[in-house]
Amino acid sequence: MKIRFLWQKRKSIIFTWLISYSAVLFVPMMMSWIIYMQSSEALKSEIHRANDSLLKQVRYTIDNQIDLMKRLNMEVTWNAKLQSLMYSNLRSNDDQFLAFQLVKEFRMYQTSYATIDEFYVTWDQESSILRPGNVRDLKTAFDTIHNTGTLRYEQWLDTIHNSANNQFLLLPRADAANSQNSIAYIAHLPKDLNGKQTGTVVVMADIEKFQKSMETISGFSGGQILILNHDNQVLLSNLPVSVNKNLILEQLLDRDDVMYKPAQNGDSELFYMQSAVSDLKYVLVIPSRIYWEKAEYVRKFTYISILISLMGAGVLTWFFMRRNYSPIQRLVQSLSDKNSTQERPDGNELNFIQRAISQTRNEKDKIALQLQSHHHVLRSNMLNRLLKGKMDTLIPYEEAFKSFHIDLISTDFAVILFAVENQDSLSTNLPGMDMNERRKLIQFIITNVVEELVGQRGHAGYVAEVDDMMVCLVNFADIEAVEMKQDLHWIATEAQRFLIRFRMDLTLSIGGIHGSLFGVAEAYSEALDAMEYKMVRGKREIITYDEIRIDSTDQQQLGYYYPLQVEQQIINLIKVGDFEQASASMNEIMERNFNKPLVSLTLARCLIFNLVGTMVKAINELGDGDSRILEDNPLWMDKIIACDTILEMQHELQTLLKEVCAFAAVKMETNLSKERAETLRELISKVTHYIDEHYQDSNLNVNTIGERFELKGSYLSRLFKDQTGEGLLDYITKVRIQQAKRMISYKQDSISDIANYVGYNEVATFIRVFKKYEGITPGKFKEMN
Repeated sequence: MKIRFLWQKRKSIIFTWLISYSAVLFVPMMMSWIIYMQSSEALKSEIHRANDSLLKQVRYTIDNQIDLMKRLNMEVTWNAKLQSLMYSNLRSNDDQFLAFQLVKEFRMYQTSYATIDEFYVTWDQESSILRPGNVRDLKTAFDTIHNTGTLRYEQWLDTIHNSANNQFLLLPRADAANSQNSIAYIAHLPKDLNGKQTGTVVVMADIEKFQKSMETISGFSGGQILILNHDNQVLLSNLPVSVNKNLILEQLLDRDDVMYKPAQNGDSELFYMQSAVSDLKYVLVIPSRIYWEKAEYVRKFTYISILISLMGAGVLTWFFMRRNYSPIQRLVQSLSDKNSTQERPDGNELNFIQRAISQTRNEKDKIALQLQSHHHVLRSNMLNRLLKGKMDTLIPYEEAFKSFHIDLISTDFAVILFAVENQDSLSTNLPGMDMNERRKLIQFIITNVVEELVGQRGHAGYVAEVDDMMVCLVNFADIEAVEMKQDLHWIATEAQRFLIRFRMDLTLSIGGIHGSLFGVAEAYSEALDAMEYKMVRGKREIITYDEIRIDSTDQQQLGYYYPLQVEQQIINLIKVGDFEQASASMNEIMERNFNKPLVSLTLARCLIFNLVGTMVKAINELGDGDSRILEDNPLWMDKIIACDTILEMQHELQTLLKEVCAFAAVKMETNLSKERAETLRELISKVTHYIDEHYQDSNLNVNTIGERFELKGSYLSRLFKDQTGEGLLDYITKVRIQQAKRMISYKQDSISDIANYVGYNEVATFIRVFKKYEGITPGKFKEMN
């Protein structure tokens, strides 16, 4: 009997609470376990902090040496003599002499960087090595520096030429005392103008120096430190590499800060740090047993606390379970009296209470939702019929307004029309929404923004969707007509500006102001007429009906201008390939037709199609029956027709005009005689020869050369640049600077004498021009050479 009673009560809240409170018994256990884990982590943290400090000391010490190697590499790479040797087309004797000077300077670098054991530069052009004090061929240099028996000559060449730039590697080094490995920093010099390798800078420091640096730092708590390069090659270790290297490499993360990660084998802990000056990595591996030996005491204390917590929690669970069930029992009895028809088949008190409350709330929400949905649909339908002039409603509009909480504050109305021009781009900016949801969201945003702006001016605004456009019916306050127009323009301007934040590009049109409900349909019609004029005015504009309204006195402004002689002139310009003049004439025609206070849409379309016909006539008159440009652009007429505005049509016309003119120009260019081209080449040759002979003349300039060859200076300069790609004045200056550099290299004349010799009366002018072309002053150039 008792078992059956307990089974029937299995879904009761008291049974659920019994299980829930019993689950609370695990909380002390979990808290004790967390305390134990936190204590262990605290011990680990202290050890981590100590090892982090040691690892940072190692990084600081070794990074100083690495930084010296990189600084030496930088000074060698950008040495002026090395740059001249690698990238200047010098004679063989000059190359050897410059190389001799360079290796002498290398001795000075060797003295300045005493901690660097060896450095050299490969000279690929001469297959040589540049060392401090000597120049050796590659084989001799290899035998002298690296031939310890562990690296073959071919392997060394492959390493030097094919290794990654700015790479740290291990290379053997042989000296008089002993042979040992060195950490080498390899950096390739920039390629020459032909894209060929010029050389490689190799800076080497013995591993022994790095190891001594690590030995000066106190121990690593029984751990091992590894230094890895970019390719995770072990360059240095304080102990023989006995750990699983592959396991370490799998766990390394490419980060700039200190990282701790347990090793996957559970026997060690891994610390990793990136070098501050290079792509080297510092790794510290220490045994895991260090942590657990110190955490044994915390573990025993945790077990005792869990046992005590379990005993206390069991007593409190039963007490609070009985105490908290009494209010629930009374609430169930109260709901059962008021809902006697409801039963509790599952026996759960909370489910019974939840169902009773949910049913009541659902019924209330359902009724409110239906009312709201019907209210919105009916209001939109009523405004739609009002805007379209359908006044034959069963209920007068005054009563309908009251039903929809629309208060008329006056009898003056106007209509603002909104057209969203970038529906497609808005769809891409709202992923995850279907077309209907996007449309509703756009309507919601425009409705709230526009109605609030109308309210700010003291008027009433009501927005609805009509024929894929948003319409705002504005009911004005009692103000003057001039102020009404100003407020309409302000509302339109602010709405357009504000909705840009939501990436909406709007074209707005404003109808006239009317003094009764019957005038609302006329105001809507006027706004539609104004919206049509976006074809002429362009998109993203605000168009008012007053601007496009046609009076009897304005008929003379609707004229059409495109005479036959102008059309023939444009055809002739197209045939000769003169795009600039043809475009200017076409733009002038458009300005004379469209820059009027009022433009007829029919005449505007007619003008566009006539301009298209002009280009078709020009193509047909190009001759030889060549219609390739028409075949290559079969849809260009459809493109122009599909444009929404005159501006877009004009852009398509300009694109087509450019293609047609380019086609005509190509045909004309192919007909140029070879004799004229040969004459131009001979003229340019004579001009360059004349400059080479008379560069010392201070009066030599573009005009004097033009007079010499009986041509206008500017025309001759343009011919020279077209043939050589270089300006005539630039060529004169370049010849003078080259002669000056040659004289400076001899170090026999002063800067002033050299300036006068190459055609500069003022030495200051010579210095300024020299620095502009060479980047340094003549005096600095003289010191370097």
